[in-house]
Amino acid sequence: MYDTPLIFGLLVSMSKIYISAAHKSSGKTTLSIGLCAALNKSSLQVQPFKKGPDYIDPLWLGQASKGKCYNLDFNTMSNDEIVLKLNQKSQKADISIIEGNKGLYDGVNVDGSDSNAAMAKLLKTPVILVIDTRGVTRGVAPLLLGYQQFDQDINIAGVIFNMVGGARHEKKLRGVVEAYTDIEILGAVHKHADLELTERHLGLMPINESELAHEKITKIASQVEQQVDLNKLLSIATTAPNFVDIKHPNAEIAITDTIDKKPLLRIGICKDSSFGFYYEDDLEALEAQGAELISINTLSDSKLPNNLDGLFIGGGFPETHMEKLSANKSLRQDIQDAIEAGLPTYAECGGLMYLSESLQWQGKRVPMVGVIPADTIMYEKPQGRGYVKLEETDDMIWPNSSKGAVISGHEFHYSTLKNLREKGKFAFRVIRGTGITGVEDGWMYKNLLASYAHMRDTNRYHWAKRFVDFIKSSP
Repeated sequence: MYDTPLIFGLLVSMSKIYISAAHKSSGKTTLSIGLCAALNKSSLQVQPFKKGPDYIDPLWLGQASKGKCYNLDFNTMSNDEIVLKLNQKSQKADISIIEGNKGLYDGVNVDGSDSNAAMAKLLKTPVILVIDTRGVTRGVAPLLLGYQQFDQDINIAGVIFNMVGGARHEKKLRGVVEAYTDIEILGAVHKHADLELTERHLGLMPINESELAHEKITKIASQVEQQVDLNKLLSIATTAPNFVDIKHPNAEIAITDTIDKKPLLRIGICKDSSFGFYYEDDLEALEAQGAELISINTLSDSKLPNNLDGLFIGGGFPETHMEKLSANKSLRQDIQDAIEAGLPTYAECGGLMYLSESLQWQGKRVPMVGVIPADTIMYEKPQGRGYVKLEETDDMIWPNSSKGAVISGHEFHYSTLKNLREKGKFAFRVIRGTGITGVEDGWMYKNLLASYAHMRDTNRYHWAKRFVDFIKSSP
């Protein structure tokens, strides 16, 4: 392992690389998976990160690196917190790989302040650009030159050609780039069946649903090993500054000051092929607050675990397992009874769908848990998508109100709740986004809060602490 410097008590890896692209769907996720697995196979400890709100890519990147993947997101984190997260989680890594979202210069803000380029600049990380070369030969040169000139503070240190059509195509691409640019060519990955990843309406097939995931990752890694110069990539990674300065040294305290050594609470967490959308640092935040997370399989467990103090049902794809979820009547009844009895429960998106009375998709309709008096209807197009801004209402049941503060999160759902009858209240007013009604989100009933919005536990909104405090305050 490389020698690493000390910053605010944290050892920080000096080697890091940012994988981006000219546009989305260029294959950067597949190549990032392959790089993580190939480098891990070479006995290097790889720490992956993913920019933006994303659950599925981090699952793949985590398994490929045989570790955990963490998200870096301008929407929910301050710049200092992003830097500290990278520093904290890279302590033991030989190399950190940050996978971008969309294209290098793409983002919500016109000024690019939330783009991949902005993230690479903040983290002082050299960029490897993945180029989808289908239908392109000489045109790759002006594209790369334009990306270099657009922001000369961005270090585009290398390029990987992807979807290459054959040896002749590769030769032309290499010749053009070598003739017109000074960008290092790290590899040319040819079109191959082993590099194809199954997609569905929210992106890649989640790894927790794929029994052949390990085999797929191995095949991708093999292709990357053969066609990408890993030594050149590692050499570029070591050119990154040894550490990234944090403007405010007390930023570390902001993340760790919620750690609580009080007796454990038992929080059930639904983790299976239906529900797998959880941020690693959210789970760590719950554990830091004294929560013991007890896994629940909604497809096979007939009952809730004994002596639960709380329940967390995250997002996922309940629609793809709707018949099996519905067939597990004993667990559905147990969850309904527990919530009716006052078990503190938090559900996001897929979890909200599961707690409704029924789920309808592709001409089929099946019963669900039945706590939320509404029917979930799936559509062909997204009903809510992108970043959300929320404001707490006076009815919010969790303690330590953030009333008046704007809460940032995200949503991505193809469903809506129909026929919602008066029974509960709402925790949030929707400033931006769709939520449940278009203007409200966070349906509450007894000790349940169910929302389409996905939260992230960061310095801007420590939802994990508030949920644990709510559990502790509940009778």
